[in-house]
Amino acid sequence: MPPTQPTQTVPLRRLAFLLGGLAMFGPFSIDTIFPAFGHIGAELGADTVAMQQTISVYLLAYALMSVVHGPLSDAIGRRKVIIGGLSMFALASVGCALARDLPTLLAFRALQGLSAGVGLIVGRALIRDVLHGDDAQRLMSQVSMIFGVAPAIAPIIGGWILGWAHWSAIFWFLVGFALLLLLAVSVWLPETHPPQLRLSLAPKRLLRDYWAIFVNPRFQRLAASGTFNFSALFLYIASAPAFVMGLMGLGERQFGWFFIPMIGGMMLGAYTSGRSAGRISGVRLANIGFICCGVGAVANVAYNLLVPVPSIPWAVLPMAIGSFGIALVFPILTLAVLDMYPRQRGSASSLQAFTGLLMNAVVAGLLSPLLSHKGLHLALGSAVFALLGWVFWRWEMGMAGRHVPEGTQDAAALEPTDRL
Repeated sequence: MPPTQPTQTVPLRRLAFLLGGLAMFGPFSIDTIFPAFGHIGAELGADTVAMQQTISVYLLAYALMSVVHGPLSDAIGRRKVIIGGLSMFALASVGCALARDLPTLLAFRALQGLSAGVGLIVGRALIRDVLHGDDAQRLMSQVSMIFGVAPAIAPIIGGWILGWAHWSAIFWFLVGFALLLLLAVSVWLPETHPPQLRLSLAPKRLLRDYWAIFVNPRFQRLAASGTFNFSALFLYIASAPAFVMGLMGLGERQFGWFFIPMIGGMMLGAYTSGRSAGRISGVRLANIGFICCGVGAVANVAYNLLVPVPSIPWAVLPMAIGSFGIALVFPILTLAVLDMYPRQRGSASSLQAFTGLLMNAVVAGLLSPLLSHKGLHLALGSAVFALLGWVFWRWEMGMAGRHVPEGTQDAAALEPTDRL
C-alpha cells in the first residue's frame, strides 16, 4: 500500500519536530511534577505512597484510552484525533492547576492520561502513513531524539518553576505547552489518512480487529519484548523522586543529574539508529541494542553490590548505556508491529501502546514503591526486565524462518505481513 505524501506540504524536518513535540507532552505530564511531590503532598495531606498514585492513575487512564486513539484515527483521520486530544489535555491541566485536594487532582490527572496518548500513538501511525522502510526508521529515530529531550528537561523545568512559583504553576506550564502544540498542529499538520482508507468504528469490527491482532503470536512477542525492555528504564523514571532525593541525597533542582545522562544515551541511540538505517539491518541493530541493555544492567547490579549508597556519576552511567540500547531497539520493534497491519496501523499502535502502558502503570503503582527504598533492589528489578525483553526477542528470532520475506506480499486487512 503506497504511503501518502504530506511532506509535499510539510518538510520532513518540520514534521519530525512536530511529531516529536506531540510525543513530548506525555512525558512532560509525568516528569515536570517530580520536584513538586513534597510540596503537593504537604499541601494536600498526601504521603509518598499516595503521591505515587498521581503517576499510576495517569498511566492507567493513558493505557485504557490508548486502545481508542488508534482506531478512532483509523476511522475519522489522524488530525482530528490529535486536535481533540490536545484540547482535552489543556482543559485537564487547568483542572490540575486549580485542584485543592488529592481526589480532585487524581481525577484531572486521569483526564490528562485519557488525552495524552494521541501524540505518541497516532504519531506512530502517521509516520507509517508517510514513509516506508529505511525512511520510516530515520523519521522514527528523529522523532525519538526530540521525544528523548522531554524526560531530561521536564524535571529541570519543574524545579525552576517551583523555585519561583506555587506548584500549580507547573500545570499552567503544561496548559501553555498544549495550546502551543494545538496551534502548530492546526497550522502545519496535514491529514495523512485519506477518507478512502478509513475504517468503520463499529464496536463489533473494532473488537474483531483487536482480537485478531492480540492473539497473533508474533505481535505478542514483539510487544512483550519492547514492553519489558523499556520497563527496565521506566522503573527508574517512576522511582526518580525516591532515587534522586532519597537514595542519592540530591535536591529538588538536581534531577538533571539523573535524567540528562539517561536521556543523553537515548538521544545518542536514536541518532545512531537513524544514521544506521539502510546500512545495518534492523535485526542486527536490535541485537546490538539488546547487548547494550545487558551491559548496562550487569554494570548497574555490580555497582550497587559494591557500594552501600549510590552516588553520582557512577549510579547513573549504567542507565545511560541501557537507554542507548533501548533507543536502538525501539524503532525496529515499533515499525515491525506497524508493518504487520497496514490497514489497521492505528489499532496496532494502540494495542502495542496499551501493553506497554499497562506495564508502566504496574511499575509505577506497585513495583516502584516496593523497590525504590534500596539501590540494589532497583538495579535487580531493572535487570530482570531487561532480561525478559531479550528473551522475547530471541524467541521472535527463533521463529524468523516462518516469516514471509520483505516485499513478497501485500497485506490486506487483518492479514499481517511477517517481516522485520
